[in-house]
Amino acid sequence: MDVVLNFILSHISSFDQSVLLFVNRTMRSAYLDKIMPLITKLGDAGIFWIALALILLIPKKTRRTGAAMGVAMLIGLIIGNGILKNVIARTRPFDISHPVLPKNRLLIDPPTDYSFPSGHTLASFEAATAIYKDHTVYGFAAFVLALLIAFSRIYLQVHYPSDVIGGAILGFLFGMLGSTIVRSVRDSWAARKERKNAEKTDEEKASEDSSK
Repeated sequence: MDVVLNFILSHISSFDQSVLLFVNRTMRSAYLDKIMPLITKLGDAGIFWIALALILLIPKKTRRTGAAMGVAMLIGLIIGNGILKNVIARTRPFDISHPVLPKNRLLIDPPTDYSFPSGHTLASFEAATAIYKDHTVYGFAAFVLALLIAFSRIYLQVHYPSDVIGGAILGFLFGMLGSTIVRSVRDSWAARKERKNAEKTDEEKASEDSSK
């Protein structure tokens, strides 16, 4: 079992290093060096997605979407950032012995927490999935932004590609779960309200019959 695990981990590590090296050597440009830090800021602490969820909670027709985003991101915060990051405790790419890009050459302040999964990617895909479940067109646009934020983490060399892939998969799953929970609660509440209305109607009819 240990042999198989070491084999898998070594191949993941090789893949990560190859992609980081490729991005650093072939995709770096003065333009992207300016734009990528701005894109990644949209995912800082999930602020953009949290703000969007709060806005969507205001109109009744988008309230379910906003609630699903909030539930999904809360699940991700607990499981992804709270548990997985600290249990796996993966070192950031710039903190290894032979980094592709040393810490002193990063374009943004180096994050101080662990690397897996990518929190920016996790929150982005949770939100995008929740939006897509209710609004396909807007959800597609949200996925495009989520992908840009995810790529920015690799471009800036603060995450391994596998951190981002893991964050995207978990984000999709948590987004689906958040949407399912909110739909279930809302349907349960609607059914309960309908039963109460039906009981009230039956009581009114009974009252009318007894008064005749």
